[in-house]
Amino acid sequence: MPKKKLKTVKTISKRIKVSHGKKKTLLMRSSGQDHFNARERGKTTRKKRRHNTVARVNERNVRRALNG
Repeated sequence: MPKKKLKTVKTISKRIKVSHGKKKTLLMRSSGQDHFNARERGKTTRKKRRHNTVARVNERNVRRALNG
């Protein structure tokens, strides 16, 4: 009997993008940038503007959920 095809997890596909290129890294926005930012240092605020990569530990599970 053939394997059952996995469905794409839509919440992950909306939050994480796959970059173009050879490595196809998984990019996501950094958390905690909605409010309460006045109390933070400028360095922290600037860091939050960038995209972060998904940790290697979670990468396999995320790719499996995206390619469903």
